Amino acid sequence: MPLSVGISGGWGVGKTSLVRMIEGRLKQADTPGQNSYVVVTFNPWLYQDFEGARNALLQLVGDEILRLAAKDEGLLKKAKRLLKRINLLRLAQLGGEAAATLYTGVPVGNIGAAVMKVAGIFGLGTGDDAEEGGKGKADKEKDDGLLRPAEPISLPNEIQAFRNALEELLEQLKVTLVVFVDDLDRCLPKTAISTLESIRLLLFLKRSAFVVAADNEFIRGAVRVHFEGTGISGEVATNYFDKLIQVPLHVPRLGINEAKAYLALLLMERAHADGRFDASKFEAARKAIPEQLQTSWKGNAVTTDFLQSQVGADNAEMMALMQLAEGLAPLLTTSSAVNANPRLMKRFLNTVYLRSALAAPQGISLDIPSLAKWHLVERCDETLANALAARVTSASDGRVPALQAAEAAAAGGPDEHLPEPFKDDVFTREWLQLRPALGETDLRPLLHLSRDTATRDFGADNMTAEGRALRDALASATAPNGPLTEAIKAAGAIQAGMAMGKAWQLKASKRTWRSLEDVVPLIEPCKVYSELAAQASALLAEAPVAKVGPGVIPLLYAQAWARPTVDKWETDASVDKPTKAAIQQAKKGTR
Repeated sequence: MPLSVGISGGWGVGKTSLVRMIEGRLKQADTPGQNSYVVVTFNPWLYQDFEGARNALLQLVGDEILRLAAKDEGLLKKAKRLLKRINLLRLAQLGGEAAATLYTGVPVGNIGAAVMKVAGIFGLGTGDDAEEGGKGKADKEKDDGLLRPAEPISLPNEIQAFRNALEELLEQLKVTLVVFVDDLDRCLPKTAISTLESIRLLLFLKRSAFVVAADNEFIRGAVRVHFEGTGISGEVATNYFDKLIQVPLHVPRLGINEAKAYLALLLMERAHADGRFDASKFEAARKAIPEQLQTSWKGNAVTTDFLQSQVGADNAEMMALMQLAEGLAPLLTTSSAVNANPRLMKRFLNTVYLRSALAAPQGISLDIPSLAKWHLVERCDETLANALAARVTSASDGRVPALQAAEAAAAGGPDEHLPEPFKDDVFTREWLQLRPALGETDLRPLLHLSRDTATRDFGADNMTAEGRALRDALASATAPNGPLTEAIKAAGAIQAGMAMGKAWQLKASKRTWRSLEDVVPLIEPCKVYSELAAQASALLAEAPVAKVGPGVIPLLYAQAWARPTVDKWETDASVDKPTKAAIQQAKKGTR
């Protein structure tokens, strides 16, 4: 019996994969002599802007029937007549003079005359006497019931005749025609509606089935565009698709358990392809993991222990990858940037492995878990990734103390405070706990490989040996001292300015804003080179004023360049009372 199935779901959720699974099952279900499944896959997106999707689908079906009937002369003749009807319907769809010619049987205008002339090319009317074994023209026209000179056609009759002929051929061939329509939601609204209209022409014939894979939201949008200006309601737009589909099937969203299994299998597949995972173990895992998922409703979760049992405790690399799958799954499932989308998860791992391939030629040694952890924050929290990248740029060795402190805090429990620039949310805490820890890692190689996401400039900083020495001295200084002043003089004004900026960034994660050592990197260079005052003032203006304590106020207010910024703090509502009192006291001391 005729059947129409609609597979719905958003971009990348697995509609095409499900269609291919159905096709594989159908190939196993043939019963020779009674029924064989003939699958025709139609992708309207490929025909967009080249040929009408309706014409393309009709031609595809006609060509397949012609191929199936090739071994039986009687059926072959019927198949050729079916193609003639398809060509007739294609001509009628041209509209204008061509359609008028077909409707009246009389050439209308130049185009109509051309249509009559090429009718033979399409196999219509008088152009195929030889093909039918020399049959007389009148007899042949009578048999075909197609275009006859000076005789109008009835398009509804031709459509019904086409449906009857196709249904008869399918019965005689003992085949069920299954048409898969994929990528409909990639098309422009006009092409999508045209395809659905052509499906309607073929729909509900015996021995036929349509499987349409599309996003329901897209179809509703296409219907609204098609009927724009008619005041169509959302309910009508929904009903349009529902009337074509008998069996709706929504591809479910992956849960954490499924996402974990999917990631694990992808990682195993890649390791197997690279020769680092035994073929027999890979095949065994491909069978065991789906079986485990089938009983997940009983509580049989895809745990790290289960995954690691599939790869063997003696394979440290694969054990680490299974642990990575365990850590990535909840983050890629809950993140709005990925939302458990299988295609996005696969693209995520593709990017990770691409960077791994790019690392070796550049002399960079990085493991997959490290690359994955960094790419995860780029993909799901770009603001945090950029903030960390900025700190890597200013660090002397590519390490970010704030990241180390945050990873330690996250491991300590939910009550531990996360330092700047980390937001205290579920994603950030879980990302920080994802292995391996990166706080003690030189992040410059990771940033270098991620230049496709954002340009990272942490290479040549134009600092001299004296400048770097001063940077390190300022970062470690707790109070003014003679050697520090000498180092500032030895570096020169330009290098001192660069060293001041980098030291200020290096100490950001440790700065409490309550002691003298917090502001030494700004004050001491300005004592030697007054031209650095503007740069120091700009850095001071970025201070988190709510954290500023009274202990730093006297020394800061003694610097003329710092006073305008400190004066603003006095009127800031977020500054506490002891700090404001210290500012007022410092003002009195300068009068």
